[in-house]
Amino acid sequence: MTNPCSMFDEPDVFSRRSIWVNGPVIVGAGPSGLAVAAGLKTQGVPFIILERANCIASLWQHRTYNRLRLHLPKQFCQLPYFPFPDHFPQYPTTAQFIQYLESYANHFHITPQFNETVQSAKYDETFGLWLVKTIRGSGGEVEYICRWLVVATGENAEKVVPEFEGLGDFGGDVSHACQYKSGESYCGKKVLVVGCGNSGMEVSLDLCNHNASPSMVVRNSVHVLPREILGRSTFELAVMLMKWIPIRVVDKILLILARVILGNVEKYGVKRPPMGPLELKNTVGKTPVLDIGALQKIKSGEIKIAPGIKKFYRDKVEFINGESLEIDSVVLATGYRSNVPSWLKENEFFTEDGIPKNPFPNGWKGKAGLYAVGFTRRGLSGASLDAISVVHDIAKSWKEETKQKKKSIAARHRRCISHF
Repeated sequence: MTNPCSMFDEPDVFSRRSIWVNGPVIVGAGPSGLAVAAGLKTQGVPFIILERANCIASLWQHRTYNRLRLHLPKQFCQLPYFPFPDHFPQYPTTAQFIQYLESYANHFHITPQFNETVQSAKYDETFGLWLVKTIRGSGGEVEYICRWLVVATGENAEKVVPEFEGLGDFGGDVSHACQYKSGESYCGKKVLVVGCGNSGMEVSLDLCNHNASPSMVVRNSVHVLPREILGRSTFELAVMLMKWIPIRVVDKILLILARVILGNVEKYGVKRPPMGPLELKNTVGKTPVLDIGALQKIKSGEIKIAPGIKKFYRDKVEFINGESLEIDSVVLATGYRSNVPSWLKENEFFTEDGIPKNPFPNGWKGKAGLYAVGFTRRGLSGASLDAISVVHDIAKSWKEETKQKKKSIAARHRRCISHF
């Protein structure tokens, strides 16, 4: 139950209210934050969720393209304690996933504090408490005081926009994939898509389907796997195989099957990394592309492959191989990053990149009541596992402390009675 108790009803001289939270503060109302909140509800632990946007799952609601579907089957993407509806397809659309998350929040009566941006979170060693300072959309400042802090802002909180020489002189439309909705407005245009991950591939495919002419920059190597093998999800097959055989052997099996189904993708300019797809994902967090049609467009030449970028000029781009290409627009499918270092005043648990230093499955718990959910590099299934661990740990501590307080109050009450 979200039940903060205000310590001061009036703003202090610094125009900041201080609010005591009898439970954890959760930063972020995306899937990770919602999963933790739902679990705490089932345990009867009070909490508060702080969300800088005006809705839950703002990444999904405001920063996804229209054609996006979940890349993995729904059973690997559902949150704890509340499955997807049976009538949803195996790969739900963005709208269906948002509908699911809203139903999830309603089911557990989760009501985040929207339009509230965390400015800083610092642990006070003297009192053993976290001080979380925020700015509300209305302009007011608030300081939350709590024993436990759950960081649930995830790996994709901020877009990554690399610097390219001459991009300011280009003159055409430049946008990030988080702003891209549909290829409809690009009909008949030459578009440079920078990035060859799942977003870059899907944006390029969508542009093709809307009669644009995309060129996709493939600067680094990337694994491309079929989304399904023999009618079964590739991810599901991999999970099943890893129960019985080592990950490197599973990688070899997947690559052999991918070669049979997709052919030799390297002859089209898509080079595979030396490390296998699953091992690469676990080691550095680089997700393999699950192909849903882009590769066929690459083979037919409808999606052209371009090398790394050297420099932009007016209405064109020069590549590192010396070739140039006239273009009308640029879409930066260059990914996202964590924003944790910008507000969490702590340097032991998280790296400079805002990812827990301990890899999955040990990256969910820090010191002094600090927790992290949604940084596993294993998508929603990894976030759900971490959320369950966090909930059980906080609930145990909260119940023990609550029991101790009740005993202390009862003891004082008995002493008072003995005086009469």
